[in-house]
Amino acid sequence: MCGRYATARARQELLDQFQVQDDELGGELAPDYNVAPTKQVPAVLTRAPKDAPEEKAVRQLRTLRWGLVPSWAEDLSVGARMINARVETVAEKPSYRRAFAKRRCLLPADGYFEWYVLEGQEDAKRKKKQPFYIRPKDGSAMAMAGLYELWKSPEDEWVWTCTIITTDAPDDLGRIHDRMPMVVEPERWDAWLDPGLTDADEVRGLLVPAMAGTMEAYPVSPAVGNVKNNGPQLIQPASSGDTSGKQADGLF
Repeated sequence: MCGRYATARARQELLDQFQVQDDELGGELAPDYNVAPTKQVPAVLTRAPKDAPEEKAVRQLRTLRWGLVPSWAEDLSVGARMINARVETVAEKPSYRRAFAKRRCLLPADGYFEWYVLEGQEDAKRKKKQPFYIRPKDGSAMAMAGLYELWKSPEDEWVWTCTIITTDAPDDLGRIHDRMPMVVEPERWDAWLDPGLTDADEVRGLLVPAMAGTMEAYPVSPAVGNVKNNGPQLIQPASSGDTSGKQADGLF
């Protein structure tokens, strides 16, 4: 499960990196080092311009609410339970099936957080956990595979929501957590974002787990556990006094 991540790239950097044609942000992006469910997150998707729906779909940059809400849902709160979609079942589950077919997006991230249960705490009533920050070793941005939906509120306002597709983590990361975000390689962005590509098998073939050895993970301060905390200090390696226990040292 991916329940927290960091996205700190500037608006112009994302516009350039993802070759965006339609900037729907309406302003600059503030870096967020502690993205949590229900927050607004930057997303790249392909869709016809809002003022010309009959025109050809173009690549957009906009913000979406993290936690997918299907169009048929009765309440927005459903999204808090739908922040992740498993790649193994995403094409069949009613909540995600339509979005997987034609409403796919990319969610830029610098890295993500997972919590590792310390040795000897597996059966404890209150397990002690050490947060780890996981990111590409080369410092590149991750283009996490996502889906988006539009939900109409009782006040007739459209709410744009999204979810992150997850997969099994490779052995070197699976020691921390058995799941991780699915990524889309740059050469597959066009196809992934193409709303005209609706064959589930073809779409699934565009997804690849992060290759073992390309990611790094290190312990960070437990402060990331509080969504009120933010800032670049949350992704800095923790000092020995900031970790939850010596068992986390030397995990990688």
